[in-house]
Amino acid sequence: MAPRVGALLTPGAGADREQPALVAVDKALSRLGIVVERMDFPYRIAGRKAPDRAPVLIDAVNQGAAALAKRARIKPANLLLGGRSMGGRMCSMAVAQGLPAKGLVLISYPLHPPGRPDKQPERTAHFPDIAVPCLFVSGTRDAFGTPEELAEATTTVAGGVDHVWIDGGDHGLRRRDDEVADAVVEWVRTRFG
Repeated sequence: MAPRVGALLTPGAGADREQPALVAVDKALSRLGIVVERMDFPYRIAGRKAPDRAPVLIDAVNQGAAALAKRARIKPANLLLGGRSMGGRMCSMAVAQGLPAKGLVLISYPLHPPGRPDKQPERTAHFPDIAVPCLFVSGTRDAFGTPEELAEATTTVAGGVDHVWIDGGDHGLRRRDDEVADAVVEWVRTRFG
């Protein structure tokens, strides 16, 4: 019998666990028999709009993953981690720091603030420490990183990378939720069977 698989999904900075893309991915992965949890970060739970600093957010990912693994009786190494924008970035940093995972699903990864490619190194310095497979789903018109910038930056990821480009999509990928969910499901099927 195959081991149970779970997925922890995290939102971008300006959203919560009800972010439409996360809901669509949740439904699609649940149909595969994957146990899915969408989480909110502490600042959202407290009613604040400004995100906490990275250490607090990474700790929340660690706690969320541990709680999901325990609740669903899934080995931590059988969890897919990821989410949109900042949420996905925090998951990637947690994994780079040693959080066990089966893989990372990174939707609209924020390579740099719009118009500030000089900030990219601080958002990718941890990539060589990621030793699990990664899926990056991004729009071709994402102001937080062009396809060329993201493809180049991800060459340093140790665990292997797959890219799916949503043609014409911006950072928000609004009204493209089904395409995002389909890309995630196809990757999970292809990578993990």
